[in-house]
Amino acid sequence: MLRPTLDPVPPAPASDWPGVRLHVVSGKGGTGKTTVAGALALALASGGKRVLVVETEGRQGLAQLFDVPPLPYEERRVAVAPGGGEVFALAIDPEEALVEYLEMFYNLRRAGSALRKMGAIDFATTIAPGVRDVLLTGKAKEAVRRKKDGVPVYHSVVMDAPPTGRIARFLNVNTEVAGLARTGPIRSQADDVMAVIRSRLTAVHLVTLLEEMPVQETVDGVRDLQQAELPVGGVIVNQVRRPLLTPTAQTRARKHKLDTATMLADLEKVGVTTGGGWLAGSHGAVSADELVAALADEAADHAERVALEQRGRDTIESLARPTYEIPFLADGVDVGALYDLAETLRGQGFA
Repeated sequence: MLRPTLDPVPPAPASDWPGVRLHVVSGKGGTGKTTVAGALALALASGGKRVLVVETEGRQGLAQLFDVPPLPYEERRVAVAPGGGEVFALAIDPEEALVEYLEMFYNLRRAGSALRKMGAIDFATTIAPGVRDVLLTGKAKEAVRRKKDGVPVYHSVVMDAPPTGRIARFLNVNTEVAGLARTGPIRSQADDVMAVIRSRLTAVHLVTLLEEMPVQETVDGVRDLQQAELPVGGVIVNQVRRPLLTPTAQTRARKHKLDTATMLADLEKVGVTTGGGWLAGSHGAVSADELVAALADEAADHAERVALEQRGRDTIESLARPTYEIPFLADGVDVGALYDLAETLRGQGFA
């Protein structure tokens, strides 16, 4: 579903990523990296730019996110960004990419089609996963370098990449193909890919939640990327919930020391309980004291979660990377919400 908009784009802070044209998005499974990739693409396209977002895992997550039919192995426009920009999407199919590769380098498209019918392509990319990664990353690299009349076709390319636990290996294609091809077109392609991925044209962003396991995987991901000498980008914290209590109330709630008498008086003021101490309209089914005790327990759980999230924030801050937060959306993410998330990221200086 395209959402056309001709509204002027409000000014945003200067981008934290000047010169970066390949934005790789990774994160632990379940953190919402596909949603973030889509929002980043919209943010980068704002103001009349043309952006390609690439899916590498074959889940058709981008099609669902932008509410469009399943994507074929070709670039399709999926959204219009504020200010007249355009977002195109591509779901990379390894088999199609290999056939395309054979045609480009060996003029063997017919042979590639025959190999696909025999199942040889699936066999080859299974026993040599490094070849598969070269094909996937190579397509993104080609989109970054592609020009028309001397001008880049795309201002930026966003890659919805594999999860954090595999991202360094996925991007470090030279290491993966070293034992397979020391010379020839495959090695040449891997070298070309690494020339882009290790350059200032690329940044690898990690998506996390303020939960213990995603935060730890983000820490591990930054370490793995740095050890592989790959360019670490920013950290996008997804599904952020704002605290419902003041800092003082949070501390008291965690210690189960909230003023229950004040809570009861407040409930009576708004008509939730009656003066007799019972839940209004319940015919005595639940006493006010029981209700207040339940609310105090809920407050304690909330305060504990907020404290846990703050520890996660402290850990993320220790990584010394640009950090962005996008809110939890109780009603889920539809196309309209995706535009809102994009504007949130622009407002924090991502694009």
